[in-house]
Amino acid sequence: MEQSNMDAIARIRENLSSVISGKAEAVELLIIALCSGGNVLMEDVPGVGKTTMAKALALSIDGTFHRIQFTPDLLPYDIIGSPVYNPKDGNFHFRKGPLFTNILLADEINRASPRTQSALLEAMNEGQVTVESETYHLGQPFLVIATENPIEYHGTYPLPEAQLDRFSMQIILGYPDEKSELEILYSRKESDPISSLKPVIHCTQICQLQEEVKKVGIEKSIASYMVKIIRATRKDPRIRLGASPRALLTLSRCSQAKAFVAGRDYVLPDDVKSLAVTVLAHRLVLENKAQYSGIKKQSVVQEIINQVEAPV
Repeated sequence: MEQSNMDAIARIRENLSSVISGKAEAVELLIIALCSGGNVLMEDVPGVGKTTMAKALALSIDGTFHRIQFTPDLLPYDIIGSPVYNPKDGNFHFRKGPLFTNILLADEINRASPRTQSALLEAMNEGQVTVESETYHLGQPFLVIATENPIEYHGTYPLPEAQLDRFSMQIILGYPDEKSELEILYSRKESDPISSLKPVIHCTQICQLQEEVKKVGIEKSIASYMVKIIRATRKDPRIRLGASPRALLTLSRCSQAKAFVAGRDYVLPDDVKSLAVTVLAHRLVLENKAQYSGIKKQSVVQEIINQVEAPV
């Protein structure tokens, strides 16, 4: 990898780490998602830094950033935009909504109705929206970072499988350790570190990084290894709905991005292993018996990884 690419990734990592203490793994996953061109779902309890991390990434790139607070009364046109009548020429003109940006923070996405959630489907999958038979392309890069609270269910709508399948990965932050919490306390004593963040990379550079990721080599045995993992999720008796072909493509692209971030131009089996749970678990639907037995999707995927033989 070119030194300039490594320097750019290092600057993003430094920016994010200056705001989020003790979450090096989550920072790395967010960078991998950015380089792979994927969308991210952050699911965790309130107050652990989900929104802060999303804002920090947006501020680290020299692009546009919009935040949408999802609520039950939010409508699809509030996100996408809508035709507006112009009395001067007697025609309708499309007024773009907050979806037209580089980084979109969909805060508490599960508080909006399924109808409103579905407004993001085309944008997340194809980078475009269709309104009144007209297609409008979004800016590049385009990344959705959605947050949701898994604890509070009152007034929320579970994300449908079609929506979950469009998120490249699910990042769970968790509580920081004691040392990190002490750093958080002192770093915010006088001001919030996020207020001093400056852009460290341009959007054009991010698009270049995403193109470079596509060139990272995947040996045939590793490609076969990924296919075996995906197919194993469809045969496991605890899983009612296994991983889709889209999940396979996402796992492949994210593995390329992980290798790229590590400075390699080839994917290793360890790249696949380290990302499989993050990329696949949220897409699966467990059987009722397994679900009510307290079995976690993450543990099921981890067991599958342990059972499928990796290439040497």
